[in-house]
Amino acid sequence: MDETLPRFAADLDWLKQQGHRVERFNLAQEPAEFAGNATVQQMLNEDGVECLPLVMVDGRIVSRSDYPSRENLALWTETKTQVKPMLPTADGGCCGGSGCC
Repeated sequence: MDETLPRFAADLDWLKQQGHRVERFNLAQEPAEFAGNATVQQMLNEDGVECLPLVMVDGRIVSRSDYPSRENLALWTETKTQVKPMLPTADGGCCGGSGCC
C-alpha cells in the first residue's frame, strides 16, 4: 500500500496544528477552486494535470508534481520542526571518540 497520501494528509494536519491555515482541493471534487485561481489555471494550461499536486504558500507555487515532505513544508512555512532526541555518546571512554559503541 502506498503511504504517500496518508503521510501528506498527516503532514498537512501537522501544519494546521502549528497554526497555519491549510486548504486542500481535489480537481475532480472542487473544480471551481482550480478555475478561480489564475496561477493554478496557468499551470494546468501549460502542463496539464501532470503538474498536480501543486503546493502553494502565500500564493506562490513551491512544489509541483510531487507530494513534498514535512521538512519541506516546514521550510516553506518557516515552521520549526521538533528535533529528534539523540542518544548520548561517551566522549572518549568506551567508544574511543568514534560515537559508536
